Amino acid sequence: MLPWSSMNMITKQAVFERYLKEYLKGGKKEKGRILSAVCDVTELHRKSAIRKFGNLQMKDVSLPEERGRSVIYTPDTIAALKAVWETGSEICGELLHPLIEEYVEILQRDKMWHHSAEATRKLLFMSEATVKRKVGKFMKARTPRKGISTTKPSHIKSIIPIFTGPWEGKPPGYGQIDTVVHCGSRLSGNMAYSVNYTDVSTLWVVLGAQFNKGQAATRESLECMRKKVPFCIHGMHPDTGSEFVNFHLKDWCEKENIELTRSRPNHKNDNAYVEQKNGHVIRRFLGYSRIDTLEAISAMNELYDVLEVYLNHFVGSRKCVEKVRIGSRYRKKYDKAKPAYRRVLESSYVDEDVKEKLRKEHTKLNPLLLKKDVDRLVSKVFKLQREYGNNI
Repeated sequence: MLPWSSMNMITKQAVFERYLKEYLKGGKKEKGRILSAVCDVTELHRKSAIRKFGNLQMKDVSLPEERGRSVIYTPDTIAALKAVWETGSEICGELLHPLIEEYVEILQRDKMWHHSAEATRKLLFMSEATVKRKVGKFMKARTPRKGISTTKPSHIKSIIPIFTGPWEGKPPGYGQIDTVVHCGSRLSGNMAYSVNYTDVSTLWVVLGAQFNKGQAATRESLECMRKKVPFCIHGMHPDTGSEFVNFHLKDWCEKENIELTRSRPNHKNDNAYVEQKNGHVIRRFLGYSRIDTLEAISAMNELYDVLEVYLNHFVGSRKCVEKVRIGSRYRKKYDKAKPAYRRVLESSYVDEDVKEKLRKEHTKLNPLLLKKDVDRLVSKVFKLQREYGNNI
C-alpha cells in the first residue's frame, strides 16, 4: 500500500472500509492485529484508528456523505425571494429587505402568494446581508448607461438665486426638478421630455411627459405635477436649463408663492436627489430609446400615473444620515430603506388629514398588480412609438 502522506481522501477511506467488517466481527486479538496493520500503513495513532472504525460503524451507509454547513435557505425559499424581488422591480437587497414583510402580507391578502408556509417563514427570517447576497446572484446584467445632455448655461440665469444647501431640515414641499430627454442617438427635431420632481425630505416622486422642452410646456407639466403631490409645494430647485431659468417660470412661481432656486452650472451634485431618480426611475423603465410621437407621450403620462403610486408606496429609498471624512475617503451611513409613503407618515410637517387619506389609499394597493400595470404600459409606449414613429 501507499504511505499515508501519498494517499488522497478516497484512498484513506478505502483502507478503513476494507477492514471494517473484519474489525467489527473479530475478537480482541483480531482487532489488535487489524489495528496494527492499519496504523502501519496510514501512520495514524492507534486511538485515532479506533475512533475512525467507530465513526464508520455509526455511519448510515445508505445516505450520501455531506460535508460543510447544512443548507438553510432551500430553493423554495430562494424562489419566494425572487418573486418578491421581481415585484419590487428588481431593486437591490438593501432597499428590498425592509419591505419583504409588507409585500408578503399584501400578496397573501389578495391570494397572489403561492409559496409554502415554510418557505415564507424562512424568507421573513432572512437577514439583510443574506438578502443582499442572494439578490446579487440573480440580478440581471444591465447595459451601460449612455445618453445625451440637453442642459446648457443660460444668459439670464442671474435672475434665479443659487442654492447649494444644506438640504437637511427642509420640510416636505421643497423639491428638486429636472428634465430627461428621450432622444435616442440624435437631438434633432422634437422629441419627448420627462419632467421629474423629487421631494428632498420625503423622496416623493412625481413625473410628467411633454413634447419638447419649451417654457410653456414645462410650466404646464409642473402645474399638473403639483396637483399630484399630496402636500403643498413650497420650493423648486432646478439646474440651469433654459426650460427652468426663464421669466415665464419665475413669474408663475412668484404667483403661486413657490420659492425658485437653482444649482450651479456643471455641478450635478447640487441636484443629487433628482439626478439619482432620473437614472433609477426614468432611465430604468424607459431607457435611452427615442420617443417622438404624441401617441407615445400620452402613453408615457398614463405610465407615470401608475409608476408614481408604485414607487412612492412600495419601493424603498435610503438617505445619507452621516458622512465622515477619513483620510482621502468618506465613510457614509444610511438610514433604513423605506418608501416615500412611510416618510410622509413620519413627518410632523404634514397634516393628519393628508396622512389619513394616504393610509386609506395604501390599503387598496397591491405592488404586484401595480408592477404588472407598469410593465404593460412600458410596452404600450414603445408599441405606439413603433406604430406612429414616422408620422412626425
